[in-house]
Amino acid sequence: MNAPPLQFLMLIFAGWVNRLQQDVLEYVQEENRALREQLGGKRLRFTDQQRRRLAVKAKSVARVGSLSCVFCTTGK
Repeated sequence: MNAPPLQFLMLIFAGWVNRLQQDVLEYVQEENRALREQLGGKRLRFTDQQRRRLAVKAKSVARVGSLSCVFCTTGK
């Protein structure tokens, strides 16, 4: 088995997966912008449970290091 063709196919596959992930990320960011527009100038209010869920997701994203996300949450 010749390694360069296999490496080439893996590179193409990795690029395709990366593009799909980027498309999903862009969609979610745009969806968040639209939802924030509907809120007007109001601040987002998260419940304790929502804050915990966001913290868990932020921790996993920080571990991967592929995205730089900042979650600003405030108490009641």
